[in-house]
Amino acid sequence: MTEFLDYIVTARSEILALFLEHIRLTGLALAAAILIGVPLGILISYLKPASKPVLAFANLVQAIPSMALLGLTIPVLGIGMKPAVFLVVIYSLLPIIKNTYAGLMNINAQTLEAAEGIGLTKWQILFKIRIPLAMPVIMTGVRISAVSAVGLMTLAAFVGGGGLGFLVFSGIRTVNNAKILAGAIPACILALLVDRIFSAVETLVTPISLMAGTNKEKKIHQKKKERILAACSAVLLLALYGISAFHPKEETAIRIGTMDFSENETLAYMLSEAIETTLGVPVETIPDLGGSSICFTSIQSGDIDGYVEYTGTIYVSILNNEAISDTEAVYQISKEGMKEKFGLELLSSLNVNNTFTLSTTKEIAGRYGLSTISDLKKHNGRLRVVSTLTFLNRSDCLVRVKDLYGLTFADEIGVDGSPRYTALLNGEGELIDAYSTDGLLKKFDLTVLEDDLGAFPPYYAVPVFRPEILEKYPEIAQITDRLARQLSTELMAELNYLVDEEDIPASQVAHDFLKEHLPEFARGDSI
Repeated sequence: MTEFLDYIVTARSEILALFLEHIRLTGLALAAAILIGVPLGILISYLKPASKPVLAFANLVQAIPSMALLGLTIPVLGIGMKPAVFLVVIYSLLPIIKNTYAGLMNINAQTLEAAEGIGLTKWQILFKIRIPLAMPVIMTGVRISAVSAVGLMTLAAFVGGGGLGFLVFSGIRTVNNAKILAGAIPACILALLVDRIFSAVETLVTPISLMAGTNKEKKIHQKKKERILAACSAVLLLALYGISAFHPKEETAIRIGTMDFSENETLAYMLSEAIETTLGVPVETIPDLGGSSICFTSIQSGDIDGYVEYTGTIYVSILNNEAISDTEAVYQISKEGMKEKFGLELLSSLNVNNTFTLSTTKEIAGRYGLSTISDLKKHNGRLRVVSTLTFLNRSDCLVRVKDLYGLTFADEIGVDGSPRYTALLNGEGELIDAYSTDGLLKKFDLTVLEDDLGAFPPYYAVPVFRPEILEKYPEIAQITDRLARQLSTELMAELNYLVDEEDIPASQVAHDFLKEHLPEFARGDSI
């Protein structure tokens, strides 16, 4: 609890900014869902043959995993707030459409017949009879969508959209419970606030005749109370939304994206600060875009201008080559392949080899006599490996290790990110995959098994840029070369430790590194 409170105090400005951003994103998505869902619900109540396919489609969308749908939208909508808002709109439609349709269809037939009898037109019946009577049911659907939208919008951080999910994902990545709670608790508070507001609005729009109870005066008093509460809450939310929505946006000459782990983020901030300081042009760093595939898709679409990739990933996953251990060959083939197939430029390696490893606790290593990967063969079928989904499925990762070393495991459990460290420490597995520069290896004092047969290809960090950016700013290549002369695999592991264990922001770690080793690349003051 003390750690959580300390974090809240030190990061209060960041938490507030992300909270306001979360309100803005959720409000935008919910407004769009209402503007689409309510008219669609009204339409299918009149065009009854259309009701089944529309509701079936809305149900089908709900059945698609949210992460899968988000991934499918990135090639079309790019990164940032657009795919996140689209995702929340799509998932918010079903309750709104269904409740609008149900509310309009369940109005007493005699009431509608009486309205027709006194000469009301169809439009008058709709706006004066059907919608007012259906409004409580419609608002229930909106209320459900609003509350779920707050939670679902945390996924925006996964594609660089911001919001409170940034803290949640960062906390999971670094096994930092204080950071997770700092993102989750405000999201819960916001969800409860939104639920209370829409509950008040729901009561407000309910006709007196439909309210429970018999005392009309109490009903009127309750409606006044709810009206005041709704008005005050709405004003508060609009004020917060306005603060977060109308802030000046800086002009950006170069946009550099990052993957969702500490090293990649730190290297990107180094590049950004060095380029901005040297060239005098504004550079935007877009953190936590997710895995390599999202960054690669983003640079192809022009959403970002550059990012730091790894030679092994390019060679095996992007160019579809069989894994080899020749560092120079992997780099040259990767450089030529990215240029020929995708029109992208690889700059010089940053001298950081972040290859895969298999790791375990010192206690498990001692118990089973493990120091190399070959030692695992003595325990075939007995040990469990908990690995990232990437390591579990890629041909140059666990598949290659098993083939080359002749290994079998009791179980192969796929998880995403740093929870695999927690699983190892909790005894839910005996082995995990890790990157050779992971700060969490030092944090948890793990043993790295030697890859004695060379299963893993080299994974040297290399900046990837769009060619038009390098044509406009050729000095970026010299900046990369100078960074590489100061970096090393061992030093990168120490920098990652500062982010993962000491909880220093990656941007600050990058700035401090430049200030110490390349002061001409560092900004004049701390960030």
